[in-house]
Amino acid sequence: MSAKEKAVVLLSGGMDSCVTTAIADETHALALLHASYGQRTEMRERQAFDEVADFYGVKDKLVVRLDALREIGGSALTDERIAVPENFHASASEIPVTYVPFRNAHFLSVAVSWAEVIGATAIFVGAVAEDSSGYPDCRAEYYRVFNELVREGTRPETHIEIRTPVIHMRKSEIIRRGMELKAPLGRTWSCYQAEEEACGVCDSCRLRLRAFAEAGYADPIAYRAQVAR
Repeated sequence: MSAKEKAVVLLSGGMDSCVTTAIADETHALALLHASYGQRTEMRERQAFDEVADFYGVKDKLVVRLDALREIGGSALTDERIAVPENFHASASEIPVTYVPFRNAHFLSVAVSWAEVIGATAIFVGAVAEDSSGYPDCRAEYYRVFNELVREGTRPETHIEIRTPVIHMRKSEIIRRGMELKAPLGRTWSCYQAEEEACGVCDSCRLRLRAFAEAGYADPIAYRAQVAR
């Protein structure tokens, strides 16, 4: 039986990246990457990363700091002068203030560098387009173009493919897939502004709660409040 090829998985500690980890684990040997960038819940997200990594028994881990994103600001996640919206209903064309400008390019650049060094052939990213917050760097086209950049910017013998296995799924479908794969969703964290109990009212909490309700499962994490979704 041949050894599995290695894949770098961008694991924020959230639900989507956790299920993406479970999907990658079916076919690849895992190397898990986590980035802290001065976000409001960085300690809680790091805890979630560690717990998910322990669940899968992954020893090949890289944790990096990208503090420039906090210095740049421009997002409610990195600038405490910008409030995290509660019970927010965006229009189809409106990008929320929780968008961190061009954040995923920073994450992907680190992932590609590490993948080339350790000989990984794939990078798994838990980006979601259809049922997300409308972030421009979560669209399929974004990752198609980034794959072209990887091909142009690495050694000729390097072959790395960025994969986005949940990008066209609804959040409820991601939960169902995670349940099928026995992903540790109870160890994940999605809240944008709280680290003890999830707030239940930020955009990320509302999307998560709605998805669990639509999927027919109870969310295993604790919430301070739950509002109509």
